[in-house]
Amino acid sequence: MTRDLRALFDPKTLAILGASSDPTKWGYALARNALKGAHRRSVFLVNRRGEQILGEPSYRSLADVPQPPELVAIVVRAAGFEAALDESLRAGARAIVAITAGIGEKDAAGLALQKAFANRVRAAGALLVGPNCLGIADTGTELNLTWDRFLPGSVGLISQSGNLGLELAQLGHDAGLGFSRFISVGNQADVDAAECLQAMIGHAPTRAIPVYLEDFGDGRAFASIAESAAAAGKPVVLLTIGATPASARVAQSHTGALVSDSIAVDATCRASGMYRVETPQQMIDLLQVLLAPHQPAGRRVAIAGDGGGHVALAADRLIARGLLVEPFSDRLSASLAGILPPTATTRNPVDIAGAGEEDVFNFERVVRLMAQSDEADALVVTGYFGGYSEQSEDYRRLELDVATALTRAAHDAGRFLMVHSMYPKSPTSQQLRRESVPVYADIEAAALALGRRADRVANPPLGVPSLPPPSRSAAPVPTDYFGTRQLLAEAGIPFAEARPAESEDAAIAAAAAIGYPVVLKALGAMHKSDTGGVRLGISGEAPLKEAFREMQHRLRPTSFSVEKEAPLARGLELLIGVKRDRSFGPVALVGLGGISAELFHDVAVALAPVTVDEGVALIRSLRGAQLLLGYRGRPRLDVEAAARALGALSQLAAARPEIAEIEINPLLVLDRGILALDARLTIRLAPAKLTALEGR
Repeated sequence: MTRDLRALFDPKTLAILGASSDPTKWGYALARNALKGAHRRSVFLVNRRGEQILGEPSYRSLADVPQPPELVAIVVRAAGFEAALDESLRAGARAIVAITAGIGEKDAAGLALQKAFANRVRAAGALLVGPNCLGIADTGTELNLTWDRFLPGSVGLISQSGNLGLELAQLGHDAGLGFSRFISVGNQADVDAAECLQAMIGHAPTRAIPVYLEDFGDGRAFASIAESAAAAGKPVVLLTIGATPASARVAQSHTGALVSDSIAVDATCRASGMYRVETPQQMIDLLQVLLAPHQPAGRRVAIAGDGGGHVALAADRLIARGLLVEPFSDRLSASLAGILPPTATTRNPVDIAGAGEEDVFNFERVVRLMAQSDEADALVVTGYFGGYSEQSEDYRRLELDVATALTRAAHDAGRFLMVHSMYPKSPTSQQLRRESVPVYADIEAAALALGRRADRVANPPLGVPSLPPPSRSAAPVPTDYFGTRQLLAEAGIPFAEARPAESEDAAIAAAAAIGYPVVLKALGAMHKSDTGGVRLGISGEAPLKEAFREMQHRLRPTSFSVEKEAPLARGLELLIGVKRDRSFGPVALVGLGGISAELFHDVAVALAPVTVDEGVALIRSLRGAQLLLGYRGRPRLDVEAAARALGALSQLAAARPEIAEIEINPLLVLDRGILALDARLTIRLAPAKLTALEGR
């Protein structure tokens, strides 16, 4: 059930428990900022010494406060936190913001204590933000319980890192962006990022929601809320930490190595409609685009600037980010030529060739013609514009007028406009930002932000899939090679004929029954081909004996599998798999198979389970997809059958939560049908403990 968070953002009464008269203390900063909203609410400062703070009296305890505080901000040392928490609840607090650090982030005992505190707050029907947070702010209600300031605007910022939140605020202010709300969730002991995100959807002043998060908790729930935010017209921009070599080392299969924490996040963003960025600056760059009054409907870009170098470089960078810089029609080119000097280029990009110095209003005339032409989805002005205002007072007034005029020209035509300027801090650039025109100091930053938006327009969200109910099967998930094959065969995935063999005689008998040529596999090794545990093309009894004895001596396997050799030359090997991410649940993967999987990293991922149509789209998105589609006279292979196998595998894994990783590698895709040639499975014996049992 969604809780009401209004007590956090617009309390009628507020207390700062741990207020201080020392300007270097947190308690001073919170008191100073809280008092700025004192005309909207009662603000009580609590200080054990009862000293005067910022000219206001303080109270020695919450029990002395004349009114029950609806919201309490706790700014005390960790040793005094429990007493402060209990004091707040006894005083009737409906919400608590815990700045205090050094509790749940220290060790297991501290984490248990933090959980007990959160349970205590919930039992009282109250809310707890933090601990170990930087505070909250709501510019609409004039509430600021942070160290810094937040200018009013439409950005609702959620950050697990307090300092990153402040950096984003500073970068946002520099870019002309203001904030509707700021929430530093800290350790998320009670109120978490998902709950804050849900509250942002119903918050009218908020139009875009940047999120910095390290711990997603229930990532599927978070993703579903982000999907709802996008549907409500409030895009979510995500910044998070990525995969590390340490996380890759624990992977027990190709799928485990390829589906890193970072790739699981990418799959979640693709499903939910979240935008993912890599740095705080990229987040602000993208927010400028998303908050512009008109959004580009496609990839076509028209470029204009006063200088060939700038417009050529802009074209290169925009094209590199997936945008289209297409030649203008003869009609538009002729119209531009009619207002520009003969040395100008008018085909796109447009170099006005000094026409700005002759008359700065030529920028407006060019933008107006491009905007009215319907030959571009986005307009980019690049280079010197913004710098004329630096030359003289007359130029300043003139360029400011031009900035307003070209902005109106673009907006009247419903076109998206962005500016890359050599003078990003000039009066003109500042005015453009006030008129909701994104302005960038770096053309690459502009291209990256616009490219991300264009990618989303071209690839709308897939939707966050619902997980099927857990399987009712009482039988445990098989942990041996042949049991895994049987499990997948029952799901509709065909395998090459195979028989187990624990002795040389058994291997010979199995081969005779199957028919040569056969493949011999040594079971028990996770990557059989890496260890020489697979021998192909065995055409008779003598080479089978030789292969058996060599593997037996070198590998000491638990057993062997004798299998009918597949028609490898007639098809292409893929890898399909599912990994259960600790936050986002099962993630499906498809890529080039065999050793190519990790060598070329040509993979596509999606939240599982996936449909057949989604599976086809994933396969077609691979760089090597043309090899399946009839490249250079090769036969067209059965992509739909491969997609059905991926769908079946993902449904199976999603319905069996004990499966940590499962993969088929290789999956041979033929002109008609598929054939699974190897499979492995990893189960979860305990939370965060994965045990590979294939071949045991």
